[in-house]
This record gives sequence, structure tokens and C-alpha cells, in this order.
Amino acid sequence: MKMKFRMTAVAAALLSAVVLTACQTSSEVVSQATSQVSQALQVQKLEKGNWDDFNRAQLDKMLATYGKASPNYDPAKPPYVVFDWDNTSIFLDIQEALLVYQLENLRFAMTPAQLDNAIRKDIPTTDFDDDSRNEAGQAINIDKIAQDIVSSYAWLYNNYQGLRGKQTLAQVKQAPQYQDFIVKMRFLYEAIGNTFDHSVSYPWVTYHFTGMTEKDVRALAAETFRWQQTQPVEAVKWTSPAALPGKAGVVSITWKNGLRPVPEMQDLYKKLRANGFDVYVCSASFRDVIREVSSNPEFGYANAVDNVYAMELDRDANGVIRTQFRQGYAQTQGPGKTETIKQFLVPKYGYGPVFVAGDSEGDQNMMQDFDDMKVGLIINRLRGNDIGKMSRLAAESYGKPDARYLLQGRDDNKGVFVPSQQAYKLGSDTPRTLK
Repeated sequence: MKMKFRMTAVAAALLSAVVLTACQTSSEVVSQATSQVSQALQVQKLEKGNWDDFNRAQLDKMLATYGKASPNYDPAKPPYVVFDWDNTSIFLDIQEALLVYQLENLRFAMTPAQLDNAIRKDIPTTDFDDDSRNEAGQAINIDKIAQDIVSSYAWLYNNYQGLRGKQTLAQVKQAPQYQDFIVKMRFLYEAIGNTFDHSVSYPWVTYHFTGMTEKDVRALAAETFRWQQTQPVEAVKWTSPAALPGKAGVVSITWKNGLRPVPEMQDLYKKLRANGFDVYVCSASFRDVIREVSSNPEFGYANAVDNVYAMELDRDANGVIRTQFRQGYAQTQGPGKTETIKQFLVPKYGYGPVFVAGDSEGDQNMMQDFDDMKVGLIINRLRGNDIGKMSRLAAESYGKPDARYLLQGRDDNKGVFVPSQQAYKLGSDTPRTLK
């Protein structure tokens, strides 16, 4: 009996130890779980970076008020936000940079006849505006310049090994047809944009993807983004060769180089997601381009690849892109951005975006058309029109707790935000708040 009692005591002691250990372990687990829940409910605030202090405080306030740390947060009905991409999420325009990369590296999948159709599509035959004349001051129209472009491209098509020829890229670059082609194509992009409505010019640049697949375009976008990081932030001037004036004559064009990611915007994307917001991009660039640069973790935004609404083109049964805007989709510029949000996002959520970010006239509609929008972030590029009016509202309400619009400054000479509302134009060391 004593032996039995002693064994029972030992067992009791062991049981007590096990229970104590279990209680301690359970307590630790509960403590850890409580800590994790507490951390999950804490607002993840923005890094200081080069944000204007007031802007950053207002954005942190938005994260706290509508994010998952708020007692009113419903994960079944999360808030969502919409960003423009070019010159908002990044510095400069990925579609414009990609066009230059395409031209310099002759990355096309079209025959000369297909190119002729693509560059003429929906372009009126009237003369371009006075800012789009040749070096002799003569007017140019699509008929004149298209003949030159197609003629030079036909030579490249038949001689460059990346198309149907045998010469290397380095070899064809020595020919005047190469410089004539790339300069007049880039000039034509600017001339169309300066002369005609955005509904004409915005789709036009996407037609250069004719004959490609989404995989091809996304590869081009990634290459372009990497290449631009090696380029200085500067204005670049191209002039077509005097030896090959053609019908349009000698032309010159200046464009901006040095596209950069914006660390503050990368952090904003990250913190919005961490705080329970769904994040979307609505861009006037081509969909496949934005899908790549906004989702590829290498580029720092790492947003969901499907959360992109942008310019769409028709495709054949094999996914090959056609020279035709996709039916049933609005152009994602100006009023079309509002239409797109109403078509795809409002029915999904039942309400509009709580936050919208943009920089130009192409964004002003979606920044003023939704009553649910509590905060509008404007990247200051010293623009006019309605976006200029919103910028003035942001300047006038600066420092006020109920400010609806925030104006964030940047330096175009360096490709970075500056910690104020003011902006520096490329080539100027004098900051301004409004146009």
C-alpha cells in the first residue's frame, strides 16, 4: 500500500508538473495570440520619407479611420483605393519610356503594311498644330510623315535580323533609315498628342503592340523599367537625319528620360494593403504594361496583378494583339476612368473608392466624381484645368483637419518627392505651388 501510495504521489507530482507546464504554455500561447491580435490591429503608419508632413499625417489618419484598426472596419466590405500610375505612382511615364525602348531596340512584331495601318488609325489628315512643324517651319500631317516612317521601317524590316533581315542592331543603327524611323515615330506621338483629343492620342501608342502577346509586352515593360534606372534624369533631344528629309522634312523632338520608382508611393501601397485596404490602379497606359510593373516584386509595388484597369486592345484566339480598341471597355483616361470604376469596382463593393491619387487632367474626373472619396492625393506637376483647381483647393485647405485634397511636391530635376507642396520643373531651381 505504501508503495502504491508513493507511486500515486509521484504520479500526482508528475501530473501537477504537467498541468503547471500546460497552464504556462497555454498562458504563453494566449499572450502571444493577444500580442499578435494587438499588432494586427495597430495602424501601420507611413515612413517619413520625403512626404510633406501634413500630407503624411492626413494619410496616416485615413489609415486609422478606415483601415482594419478602426472599430467600424468590416473585412467583408473593405475600403478600396485607386491610383493613377504614370507620374503618380512612379516618376515619368512608363508607356512613353517603353515607346522609346521599343524604337531604340526595334522591338516590333508588325509588317510595314501593318505598321502603316497602326500609325494612321483614326488620325485626321489635317495638319498638326504649330508646335509640331518641321525644322524649316513647314506644316506636317499624317500622310506626309507616315510615308517617311513606313519607308524607313520597310528598309529596317528587310535588313535587321530581329525582323526579316540579317544585319545586327549595331549595323542597322549606322543607316540613316534607323534614325529617321525612331525620331519621326517619337515626333508623331507628340504631334498627335498636341493636336488631337486624348481619345485619339491615348489609344494610338498602344497600337504599336500589334502582333505581340501579353507575355511579349510584359517582357518589354520589365526591360524598359530596368533600363530607365540606368539613365540620368534629363531632357533628351532627337533630330532626324538631314540626308533623309523625306516628305515631312527634318524634325526634332525632345523627351524626358530617367523614369524612377517613388519610395514613398511604394510604401503607401504596402501600408494600405497592410491596413486592410484593397488597392487598384487605373491607368491610361496599356494594361499589360501596368500589370507587369505594378505587380513585379522587383519593382517595389508588388500589387495584385489583376487589380489593374488600363487601356485594352482586342486579341485573337491565340492572345495576339490586334490594332483595335477592345469593345465594351471605356478608355481609361478622363471621364473613362470614372466609367471604368463604376463598371467594375462600384458593383463589386457597393460604394466608391475612399482614396484616389492622380497628377493630371486625365485623373481629375475620378478625383471628383465619387462622394465616398475622403482623400484625394495630387502629385504636383503644376497643371491647369480642373486638376489645377483641385491643387488650389489643396493649397487653401493646407493644415486644416478636414482637407479633402492633398498636394504633394516633387523635384523633376531629380525624380523625387520633396517634403512640401511645391514643385520644381525640369531645368528650374525655383519651386512653385501652383501653375
